[in-house]
Amino acid sequence: MITLKGNTVYLRALEPEDLEFVYTIENDESIWEVSNTQTPFSKFLIRQYLENAQQDIYEAKQLRLAICKSDSNATVGLIDLFDFDPSNQRAGIGIVIQNAEDRNQGIGKEALGLLIDYSFKQLQLHQLYANIGTENVASVNLFTNFGFRCVGVKKDWMRFQNRFTDEGLYQLINDK
Repeated sequence: MITLKGNTVYLRALEPEDLEFVYTIENDESIWEVSNTQTPFSKFLIRQYLENAQQDIYEAKQLRLAICKSDSNATVGLIDLFDFDPSNQRAGIGIVIQNAEDRNQGIGKEALGLLIDYSFKQLQLHQLYANIGTENVASVNLFTNFGFRCVGVKKDWMRFQNRFTDEGLYQLINDK
């Protein structure tokens, strides 16, 4: 799929073989704060999810893709469109890179650029949005570098480890 291939990464649909990778990410407590997760996921539930991953975005209202390195085919993260609303031509977008050593290497930037381009050109969306904790400077920088603008802050929105934090709502309008 040419649309979702960049210089150093490509995005692909999830496969049954991704069970261990998705299981590891979903159960990594160090990223629960940014993924808004509070409980672990079983392999059984993830296997069921992967079995239903063949639904198209119009049916499932979401699209989850694996982020893979072009040189090694190694899966390094996940990127999602969620709350897909074709009537209002919008969707939420989220990204996670599993290992710290793969972060700040341009992988997330290239993957996000590919999915934004796909969303606006192929899906003909009018807007994308992201919910980002205000303390998550790396994600704020990633999204604002693509033109996402903070359109509001939800005070004390997320509770994690007995502490409340704010969450920003970032929006990118496709004005082409």
